[in-house]
Amino acid sequence: MSTYAPAGLAAVTHSVENARQAGSRYLVAVSKPLGLPFDPIARAAETWQRRFGDARPMAAVTAIMRVQQILLSQLDALLRPHDLTFARYEALVLLSFSREGALPMRIIGERLMVHPTSVTNTIDRLERQKLVLRKPNPRDGRGTLAEITSEGRAVMQRATTDLMEAEFGMGGYTEDQLRDIFSLLRGLRITAGDFKDA
Repeated sequence: MSTYAPAGLAAVTHSVENARQAGSRYLVAVSKPLGLPFDPIARAAETWQRRFGDARPMAAVTAIMRVQQILLSQLDALLRPHDLTFARYEALVLLSFSREGALPMRIIGERLMVHPTSVTNTIDRLERQKLVLRKPNPRDGRGTLAEITSEGRAVMQRATTDLMEAEFGMGGYTEDQLRDIFSLLRGLRITAGDFKDA
């Protein structure tokens, strides 16, 4: 994992977690295999092609969004025994990567590429679990730091072991395929303004 979370997955993870907390049923992924006798996205693409024209962009986007649901469901299932969601896990990893184990709330939001409200909700939950604590930022009298605790590091390490063993749900791909997936999605992120290509 890099020193910051993948933009798309992080944003969707935090959106789903916020929706769950708000009781929304629209962003919660189906958690078990559907076992359908056909691919509904391919079927929709055929109909789209007949009615509107080129269906490839629609099919690609729909497939990406479905894969996000599948991965989030799988990762949350792996993290459930640690009483974590992927959103909270990402925050712990980010804090553990920092030099002093602490970061300003604003920086956490920037690195995870999510709204400040999502960061607040995530840190609130981690603080209640005693995996993170808040403290004043000595460099900014009005700011707050979130700092990972020793228990937070231990839980994060155990969760990481499980995720690594499961290959983050991507065990069906070769190293080259994983590299290709990352490169293809990186181009979309650059176009969207996530970051400047060096």
